[in-house]
Amino acid sequence: MRDEIASALGVSETRVTTPTWSDHIYSCTYVYPNGSIVISVKELAKADTTTAYFNGLAAKLGKKDVIPGLAQGAFLAPNDDVVVRKDYKVLLVDVHGISQHFIPAMSRSDVATNIASAIMSCWSGA
Repeated sequence: MRDEIASALGVSETRVTTPTWSDHIYSCTYVYPNGSIVISVKELAKADTTTAYFNGLAAKLGKKDVIPGLAQGAFLAPNDDVVVRKDYKVLLVDVHGISQHFIPAMSRSDVATNIASAIMSCWSGA
């Protein structure tokens, strides 16, 4: 996954934190010289609980834009985070730890969307 994310951004992380697993959320932080990005995946057991969790994040974070064609639903939050639903999993790419100029040619929302797309391309059946 690290190579895919580096390719999507055109920059490699300096390290990735040891992943954590709590409340069915797998999470790690990609650390760069000028900021960090938290990637987490919530695993759920059924379609209705997955939908409820996805919709709950939309209510909590807000929806700035819908991202068409990405998995089974995706949106960009007003804070530039990206949330994606795939099967019984919900991915959150949290970019609050980077500046708008983290990568000069990409906005922070582009960074989050590119990471989400790279991750989805690796998930089976994405």
